[in-house]
Amino acid sequence: MYSKLDNKGNIITGTTAILIVSLLLIFIFVINAINNVENDNIESIENDNFKYIINDYNKNLEEIGRNSIAEETEKLYHGHIIHDSRKDIKKILNNKLKDVNKEYKEKYGVEIRSEVVSVESTDSPWKVLFKVHIRADKDNNQYDGILQRNSSIEGLKDPLPFAMLSAYSNIDYDDTTIHYFQSLSQYLLVNNVNSYESYILATAPMIIKKCPYDPYIHHGDGDTMKDCLKNGYFHESADGSCYLCRLDGDAVCPHYGMEVFIQPHTPLTNGSVSCSDHVVFHDHYEGEKLNKLDINSLILDSSHAKKYGLDYDDGQ
Repeated sequence: MYSKLDNKGNIITGTTAILIVSLLLIFIFVINAINNVENDNIESIENDNFKYIINDYNKNLEEIGRNSIAEETEKLYHGHIIHDSRKDIKKILNNKLKDVNKEYKEKYGVEIRSEVVSVESTDSPWKVLFKVHIRADKDNNQYDGILQRNSSIEGLKDPLPFAMLSAYSNIDYDDTTIHYFQSLSQYLLVNNVNSYESYILATAPMIIKKCPYDPYIHHGDGDTMKDCLKNGYFHESADGSCYLCRLDGDAVCPHYGMEVFIQPHTPLTNGSVSCSDHVVFHDHYEGEKLNKLDINSLILDSSHAKKYGLDYDDGQ
């Protein structure tokens, strides 16, 4: 009998002890949870400031990347030859970021180490994608990751003419226009293009400007094409090359690219190479003057004429 009572007493005592321990654990958990909420709030304030610094750095990559592209383009306009624009731009950007990292150290007290991962073409011919791996430390905050930013190439110089004609003389430019003089006709002669003389004194836009007349078939409406040529607009083209490949001297490439019209100024009425730049510099298929009596008429193949909604006029 006493043995049974002792067993019951032990059970009750054990159960009570378990309940007490459970209550203590719950109490400790609640206290810790309250402390964690307070710490999270403090950490949130610090992280918001840190996130601002990282976001600001990422935002600035857009302009710094664009400036790096522009610096690479200037090499062509000063007689240099480019073999790997992506590699060159990575190097330029890495050097620029070293200075930026010093500025952030002085301004924000954050230690940043950076390395450009890649410079890439995108599905838009008007943008270049930069990927930069950074490690940032400030107080107890750390960031280790890859930042991505698109930079616009609109407003930059077209690199293709100087990349293609670096071996030829008599190519020049002013604030807005490429003047080919005899350089383009010499290039076409070397490449056995018929009626190469049609491109003596040809001109083309120098500054990349996206054409607003989309869909392009509306270029055939009224004075749309006239206005397009006057403003020197560039057009999206699956057959043309992207900006980075244009830097390397490629008139066509696997990426989604662009094209611009090279405008002849010739009284000749016979056909010559179609004046879309990727055709002039690579494909070399022939076209006809849209208006045989206009010395400033474009020379286009039927496919490009259809794309832009243009008709041929024999002048009769």
